[in-house]
Order: sequence, then C-alpha cells, then structure tokens
Amino acid sequence: MGAIVVGYVPKPEGHAALDRAVAEAQLRGAHLVVVNSNRGAHGHPEEQTREIEDALNEVRTRLDASGVDHEVRHFVRGLEPAEDLISIADEVSAELIVIGLRRRTPVGKLVLGSNAQRILLDASCPVLAVKA
Repeated sequence: MGAIVVGYVPKPEGHAALDRAVAEAQLRGAHLVVVNSNRGAHGHPEEQTREIEDALNEVRTRLDASGVDHEVRHFVRGLEPAEDLISIADEVSAELIVIGLRRRTPVGKLVLGSNAQRILLDASCPVLAVKA
C-alpha cells in the first residue's frame, strides 16, 4: 500500500487539500498521512493549541468515517512546514504530496518565502497543489 502525505491547516486551503487527499487515498487504496506543522504559537499559545487540537480531532473523526487508512501528525517546533512535509514524505515513501494554495502577491512571496514553492521544488515525489 502506498502513502499520500497532505499538509493540513484549519483554513480553506487546508480543507481543500484534505478533501483532495482523501479522494486520492480512496482512489489509490493508499495510507493517508495528515501533517499539521507549526513553528510555534504566538500570542495566546494555550488558546491556539486548543483550536488546533479541536480542528485535528474533527479531521480524525472525518477520516474515521471515510474508511481511509490514516494517521495524523502534529508538530510544533522550529522547522518550516515544508521541511516537515518533505521529510515525512521521504520517511513513508510517499507516492504523492497534496498541498493547498492561497493567493499571495508577488511581493508577499518574495518577502515571506513560499512553503508551497519549496515543496514543489524539493519533494522527491509528485506534488498536487489545490486551490481553496
């Protein structure tokens, strides 16, 4: 059984990526690895952590109902989300990475960098990018 890795954030682009990853996992009979990666909480860490955990519990419930073989991994550490997604994809020998895209201005991409761009360029497997 192959594996599909999906980057998930509780935002429209994360929901779109999860929807497509579930469909791909069902189509391919693949194991789905949902990855939520955060560099660390800012502002109210306890409140943000609770919100993320609630969102991930909803994801688990949805995946249980879908019948897709899955696991959910949540990281809060110093790595960029792109680093986590690429390393996990390599670890599980993923056949596909699914990411959600949000609209950004050219200046926003230049100043803030782009996790999506890094994943597209550095991943060792195909990457499917979906819009919200």
